[in-house]
Amino acid sequence: MLYVAFATGTEPGKWFTRFRENTAHGGLETAAADDALAEVLAGHADVAIARIPREGGDSRVGEGFHQVFLYEEAPGVAVPKDSIYAEMGEDVAKQDLAGEIINYRLGDDGAVDVAAVRAGLQVVGANVGIVIAPRPLLKVLSKKQVKPLGLNDPEVPRTAIVLIWPKDKDGDAIQDFVGITKGRTAHSSRQEKPKRSAREKAQRRAKVAQPPSPRTASKRGRRR
Repeated sequence: MLYVAFATGTEPGKWFTRFRENTAHGGLETAAADDALAEVLAGHADVAIARIPREGGDSRVGEGFHQVFLYEEAPGVAVPKDSIYAEMGEDVAKQDLAGEIINYRLGDDGAVDVAAVRAGLQVVGANVGIVIAPRPLLKVLSKKQVKPLGLNDPEVPRTAIVLIWPKDKDGDAIQDFVGITKGRTAHSSRQEKPKRSAREKAQRRAKVAQPPSPRTASKRGRRR
């Protein structure tokens, strides 16, 4: 059994499905967490799909951990649904936001306080101010009265989504999961395949050996 904590704002469902369907490691347990890395540090999860600053990383990740970069998150801004920005429906530039009340903004170190983002979005929903945070996070947390948009501002620190796990917990299950997140398919020879029962194998052989129906054969003949 593999336990994975994933950062709020990430959507790793397709990876989880592939792991469950294409590997044989006793199953998978997953849970969303505002601080996925903390779940690994506390021993509650084997692997974290974590959000960390793109530059400088997370100081809690020492030499005892493996770390694999997955992707960089684009910055975003959450605005009231009825604001002029929402009506534009395009990315917002830094200069467009001059004078706006900022309920939350990424710190200079790139760390994200998800609880503070939630609180700031509640104020935005009341038609007051804006929130600047990773756009994927804003998309997941924003309610009906809030519109998340892209933000063109080179001064906003970038965040990254990475896999982090302790070196002393490394094993086949984790390596297969890492491979799936990096694009490995079910046909890879490096991936442990799920074991099939004798009945499943017999059904699969019978399906392959079954002759085509007259209707299917007729269609094939017409194609020629």
